[in-house]
Amino acid sequence: MRIVRAEEMRQLDRRAEEEYGLPGLLLMENAGRAVAEAAVAMLGGSAVGKRVVILAGKGNNGGDGSGAGRWLVNGGAVVTLVLTGRPEELVGSAADELQFYLSSGGALVCWNPARPEGPGGSAGSAAGLLEAARRFAETDGETRRLRELLGQADLIVDALLGTGFSGRLRWPCLVLCTLTNDAEAPVLAVDIPTGVQADDGACAVGAMQADRTVTMALPKQGLYLYPGAACAGLLTVADIGMPAPLLAPPEEARFVPSAADIAALLPQRPRTLHKGLAGRVTLVAGSTGYLGAAALAGQAAVKGGAGLVTLLTPASARPLLAVKLTEVMVKGLPEGPAVPVEAAGTATGTLVPGGLAPAAVTMVLDESSGADALAIGPGLGTSEETGTAIRQILLDTQLPCVIDADALTALQGHTDLLLHMAADKVLTPHPGEMARLTGLTVGQIERDRVETARTYARQWQCVLLLKGVPTVVALPDGTAYLNTTGNPAMATGGCGDVLTGLLAALLAQGLPAGDAAVAAAYLHGLAGDLAAGGSVGLAASELAACLPEARKQVTQAAIL
Repeated sequence: MRIVRAEEMRQLDRRAEEEYGLPGLLLMENAGRAVAEAAVAMLGGSAVGKRVVILAGKGNNGGDGSGAGRWLVNGGAVVTLVLTGRPEELVGSAADELQFYLSSGGALVCWNPARPEGPGGSAGSAAGLLEAARRFAETDGETRRLRELLGQADLIVDALLGTGFSGRLRWPCLVLCTLTNDAEAPVLAVDIPTGVQADDGACAVGAMQADRTVTMALPKQGLYLYPGAACAGLLTVADIGMPAPLLAPPEEARFVPSAADIAALLPQRPRTLHKGLAGRVTLVAGSTGYLGAAALAGQAAVKGGAGLVTLLTPASARPLLAVKLTEVMVKGLPEGPAVPVEAAGTATGTLVPGGLAPAAVTMVLDESSGADALAIGPGLGTSEETGTAIRQILLDTQLPCVIDADALTALQGHTDLLLHMAADKVLTPHPGEMARLTGLTVGQIERDRVETARTYARQWQCVLLLKGVPTVVALPDGTAYLNTTGNPAMATGGCGDVLTGLLAALLAQGLPAGDAAVAAAYLHGLAGDLAAGGSVGLAASELAACLPEARKQVTQAAIL
């Protein structure tokens, strides 16, 4: 599904009226009905006799709330609409909807108390203003009565502020958010929770904590970015009758893929398929002391559906990996002369294998000549010799390749090399690796991970899979995908190596680089969801073992 920023949505609303003659009031009516239907579902399937409080601002978001209120009154609910202003201040469709609501018999409370001044007042810090809101709720008589009203509600509808919000919450919305967050009733947000920014998911101090959000026409990007996503709860996208041509994605659009979308990307596997036609993966990974990364990537390539997987690893690491990976062919790469260990506490004269020798480049190219995809990096090491070999392999290979972990480190200061590669490539950095590649800070990357990924995918002419929450897949043409699968239990060592192996397997099965990255991110997260028994304690090997079931569930979901 396509996702949009606030300004994009405003343009779509304007075009619906100006180009298609669709009245704004009609869209608001449809939005109000969608909110009412979600409210009834949250009330257990019937609104009869249920107490609903709707918090409404003076703009279109409040108009949606008024529309929902009328439908709920008609359905038998006892509705009170709390308006942050006076009815005469409303204009356009929002004013019409309020009058429709009142004509249906809904109750109205106009509440807009004066802001406190001085320390913690309107000019104070956000935290000070929040504390002032809490004190105000305790001392102001009218506000105490409002708190009682919210405390008696079966459902609270947040229709205060829409997608135009930015900065920090002001009076009286901050007070209402504070009262609502302290109440026990479930909260339904209209379009986006109050205090959440639609573009980047940033949350103001005191932002509304919704249990469910009904967003109109198209989901807003900030609903998938944290911390905003945590405030939204269960997300529903409402069809409000927006003309279909307006919903069609333009160039450089952003999407949230569904299970059906992923299923459509995956290749069919006929009963006559044999291992030679199921995809051949060459994996260049591992080194002494870092065997696990290579083992997990190799295992994931097998579980991801590759017919044949060959692991090329430094010769000193080969014996142990050959025993560990019985379904993977393991071959040793030439290494340079052993070098002294420099770690504290080691015996004098202790030696470790050197980095990859120049001859390793030729061997990788020869051994991968019959492969369909190449993955390079997990656990290879960061010596200068290994870095030089990695860069030469990337320049010389013709295979679509996954560049991960230590291969990303080898590109630090050498990202111009990416523009000279003949092969399609997928880079899979986490924010720390992305910071080293770009010179940005991790904070800068996390503040706008979508645009960061898009910028460097274009600059480097690659598919960029930026790991994190959410994982973002950006294509060279500016298209971006936000992944929604996965859970906190996956925050453990080795999960990234599993992603590398899975991605290589999908490339080997013939998926274009962008499709392979989108599918791998989704299946990887879904496998984590299947494997996790809670929020902690997931081993990366358990995640890899669940990859076939994840693919099965995606395929079955598409059929259903």
